[in-house]
Amino acid sequence: MKTDKYIVTETKANEGPIQFLDKAHVPETDVRERVLYLDSEVVKGAFYMATTWFWKATGPGPEAHVHDFDEILGFFGTNPEDVHDLGGEVELWLDGEKHVMTKTFLAYIPKGMKHCPLRVTKLYRPIFHFSTGPKSMYGGDKK
Repeated sequence: MKTDKYIVTETKANEGPIQFLDKAHVPETDVRERVLYLDSEVVKGAFYMATTWFWKATGPGPEAHVHDFDEILGFFGTNPEDVHDLGGEVELWLDGEKHVMTKTFLAYIPKGMKHCPLRVTKLYRPIFHFSTGPKSMYGGDKK
């Protein structure tokens, strides 16, 4: 069908490295699993979106950085009896302020706002995560 190209069921090959605070520490593959990734190389004209399942708490995550585009981060718990229960704890720094989240949440990060580090400090059940922004490719990071 002519619209098949707009449906993505496989993650992008070689979607790029994840930045870690401790360059010697790269989490084991059973800590998290990339699900799907979208950008203009996958579907022409699309903006970027990455999706991940977290299975265990993480070590150091992405370093503090800024983007030249707005970004949204989402973390969703998997408790069917309480959709707001994150099932763990996520530490996210925004503009130098530390936020410790225990409820399902979305974080809007305006263009130019320094954000991260980011890490899952506690995990009792799987957490689904996504990041997205109105840019055709993820990038433009500045320390």
